[in-house]
Amino acid sequence: MTKLRRAQGVLSDDGSLRLRAAWLYYNHNLTQKDIADQLGLSRTTVIKLLDEALKRGEVQIWINEGDRSCIELALKLEKALGLDEVVVVPGSPDVAGSARSVGLALGKFLSEAIGDGTMVGVGWGRTLSASLASFRSPRREGVKVVSLLGGLIETRSENPIDYSWRLASQLGADCYLFPAPLLVDSPETKEILRTRCGLDKIEVLSQSLDIAVFSVGDVGPDASSLSRAFVTEAEYREIVASGAICDLMCNYLDRDGRSVDHPINGRVMSVDLEHLATAQHIVIACGGAERADAILAAIRRVGCHTLFTDEGAATALLQRI
Repeated sequence: MTKLRRAQGVLSDDGSLRLRAAWLYYNHNLTQKDIADQLGLSRTTVIKLLDEALKRGEVQIWINEGDRSCIELALKLEKALGLDEVVVVPGSPDVAGSARSVGLALGKFLSEAIGDGTMVGVGWGRTLSASLASFRSPRREGVKVVSLLGGLIETRSENPIDYSWRLASQLGADCYLFPAPLLVDSPETKEILRTRCGLDKIEVLSQSLDIAVFSVGDVGPDASSLSRAFVTEAEYREIVASGAICDLMCNYLDRDGRSVDHPINGRVMSVDLEHLATAQHIVIACGGAERADAILAAIRRVGCHTLFTDEGAATALLQRI
């Protein structure tokens, strides 16, 4: 009998179908083609269902930490940088792979670190989004998740505010969004939004964080940071020329962690970096050898207690130190 083919339009929103596909793939070791035939779907739709299940945390992937070289790199970095903990994962040949590997390790950590009554401030990026795939979703009491920066009006990929509410929804936590554009037209607009539109509450909360979690991006002609797409090419060339090597939530920093002299730093809607530095526990999650300088700049500016990174970045960090 020919299997009934399903309409393909809204299947990613069907939770039971996602879980059925994931169960067959991960528990029964069926191929994507076998699953497609069994469920009456196309192979492309099965791939989308499996990907969506990971993004929503319905499928959780755990990393076995046992690679000796990674552990040795982590211990050396802990000593060199004076950090509480460094977790180094195997390297990846591309940005997306690195973000995914580091993010999966971060998700496991956050599953254990966020307890009842914790106030968590979160940034954004590929790495943080990837952490949701390995994040267990225990229901916690009295947890607050605070977005540390504004969002985008139009986007096809990551939106800074997405990670906040997705993490909060898995925890059953209160979520405090940053309801403002990521970049505004002037420092005057920024001040008005902060003082007259209730954003001062976010700023106050950012001074009492138990955990702050964020990633950083590199700055340069070949940089792959997401925020590069939010400025004009002319502005970006000016930012590079100003000496910026680090993008910390769209705050551009030089090698020593100082804000560069460029107007964009007065237009970014994020919490004050000095407030971010007061968090009880600061977590930076970022991989890629090309981002070693950016990681160091961020540490010099706001500090760090726990660092999640990969072999490439860890090796480059030790060389620079």
